[in-house]
Amino acid sequence: MSEQSSTKKDTIDTISELLQLSGCQYRIYDLGRKVSKMSKQDFEKVEQAMQPYPFPIQGHAMFALVFWQKAQTTPYIWFVKLPLDERGLLNQGSRNHYLAIILDALGKDLTQDPSEKQEELLQANPYNFTPTQYKLASLNAVVKRDLKQSASQYYEHCQLYMSGKLGFAEWQGVAVQGICDFAARINDNNNSQLLINALNKLPSEVLTPLCSALENQQFDIHLLQAFIEQANNELDRSDVNVQRLADLLRAVSDHNQHPQVIALAQRILAADVSNDLNLLLTFTGKAWGLLADNERLLQYLENVSSHLEQDVFSAVFQDLVAIPTIRPYVLQCLRSPQRSDNLVNAIGAIFAAVQNKK
Repeated sequence: MSEQSSTKKDTIDTISELLQLSGCQYRIYDLGRKVSKMSKQDFEKVEQAMQPYPFPIQGHAMFALVFWQKAQTTPYIWFVKLPLDERGLLNQGSRNHYLAIILDALGKDLTQDPSEKQEELLQANPYNFTPTQYKLASLNAVVKRDLKQSASQYYEHCQLYMSGKLGFAEWQGVAVQGICDFAARINDNNNSQLLINALNKLPSEVLTPLCSALENQQFDIHLLQAFIEQANNELDRSDVNVQRLADLLRAVSDHNQHPQVIALAQRILAADVSNDLNLLLTFTGKAWGLLADNERLLQYLENVSSHLEQDVFSAVFQDLVAIPTIRPYVLQCLRSPQRSDNLVNAIGAIFAAVQNKK
């Protein structure tokens, strides 16, 4: 064996290496557009710029690093926001800077109680971020479920509310954390059936955060069909509640390969309400998987260019082209002979603005 191959590596070059060498057990959660567990292999590839970050949001990748020692009951959670380059690859300089700050403050012992000086170094880390209330509650719910820990103290009250025994008007006592726990455990006990029974009675104060939490979950076909039925019923109304329709679309967005969900998306895009800003942004922000089709994406871009201002169209276009799975379809739409003059002009305005900046 050569001297070089037998020499122990004494540098830490990646976040993955740091987590592994710390002796911790760990999991990675993506917090870009939704809350979803990321495999360690995928994280390593993204971290080392071997593949694009899959869910970019405003040019950044967002992660939750969840780690713990075997004897611990409560894990540590660090929130990391790192910039991406124009190809959607993680900026290696920023990753190295983040890593250097952590190593300078804590070394390899991530679970030590930091001193006041160490705490100052950690708090000053420019790559820290604070998730929104809903996203933080969803993450807490998912982590507790995945680590086989009990849900929060608010879970049982939410279950009771969903049963209808409290009355659906009594929503004030239902905590967002309880709603997220319920969504994370939608496949446990009788939760799915409880929701099927309650769905058409839920006030917006409960439905909106519930659908936000369910966007991160897969659930059974019966509940999926209940959501689709509610969405189609809403579309049948003469006075469509567009916020409710957007909520229902969010709830089923993780089922973007299901034929009934695809049919719902096509119906929404063809409906008069498809000129609504919130509904259109729900597609890009939460249900982008439903736009991975040349026809649907073209219809979507036509709707945005026809009903919204140019600056909104430009932002939507740039958001979609940054998503690796959607980018090829966007490029196809640029060449589509079916483009309207309106869409051609909107796309042309984007390229003209880019040229003017040079």
